Amino acid sequence: MGKKVVVKIAELAKTHQISLRELSRRSDVRHAALSELSNGKRESINFSHIERIAEALNISDIREIIDLVDEKEIITN
Repeated sequence: MGKKVVVKIAELAKTHQISLRELSRRSDVRHAALSELSNGKRESINFSHIERIAEALNISDIREIIDLVDEKEIITN
């Protein structure tokens, strides 16, 4: 099995106690895009979205937003 990049949108929203809609408003990233990232339904990642999310949540370490995991971990979780 290979590796997969996971965007931790749901975790971020929970940690920062905001909804995806509020994160969308703060980051100027479409709610639909955040939802797709959160649910793992988006195949590509727009790095400008990652930058805007980081700025909106005052995050300086990209590892808080994205993670690289074995695909096997995703299947078992």
